[in-house]
Amino acid sequence: MKSFVLKHRRSILIGGLMLFITSLGWAQQTSGDISLNTSTAVRVIDNKGTIKYLQSSNGITTLTNSTADVTTTTWQLGGTLTTDTYIDVDGNVFALDGIDLTTASASTNAVSGDDAQGGGATGTGYTLLVRNEATGAIEKLLASGLILSGSSSYTAVAIDETTDPTITVTGISTTAAQVWVYRNGAKLVTGTDYTVATNSVTLVSTNYPIYTGDFFEIQWVK
Repeated sequence: MKSFVLKHRRSILIGGLMLFITSLGWAQQTSGDISLNTSTAVRVIDNKGTIKYLQSSNGITTLTNSTADVTTTTWQLGGTLTTDTYIDVDGNVFALDGIDLTTASASTNAVSGDDAQGGGATGTGYTLLVRNEATGAIEKLLASGLILSGSSSYTAVAIDETTDPTITVTGISTTAAQVWVYRNGAKLVTGTDYTVATNSVTLVSTNYPIYTGDFFEIQWVK
């Protein structure tokens, strides 16, 4: 009798813990019934003889094995998310310790939605994890998509000797510290020798004359 009571007390304790873990797995469903999967659910009996079921889903995996006539069911992190899942840290720290530092090259052939488990990833190198501010979703981004850069060139013509030319530079940054303009290899002074606007650079010849054939090179990053 004592053994029977101990076993059922243990069942109650484990059952409560597993119900808590399972509730985390279904973080997005806060009301209503969840369908029972009898093929994977674990049946337990509480101290009143009531039959209950414990099951996992949404990123939680259940493994059951029997060794030496003892059946053990283990719930562990890892699996497929079956619904959108949000974790509200509510001002607390959410961190991952033990992350290795890598100096490997950035990926140039990353694939959307590939599966890395078991070596199934089709891309090479490394991507960046970013947060979509519109949805909160964690997505991956190529390094080339995070840091944009470009260059353009312009050769002065006769009319530029009397009129400050505006050069079209599509996508250029409008932040002065991210734009460099060179005239025949000599760097010009931002705000004095040239100004930057959306998709354009205007040369200001107040401090220097512009001659036909002068070569201007524009470099930018953002």
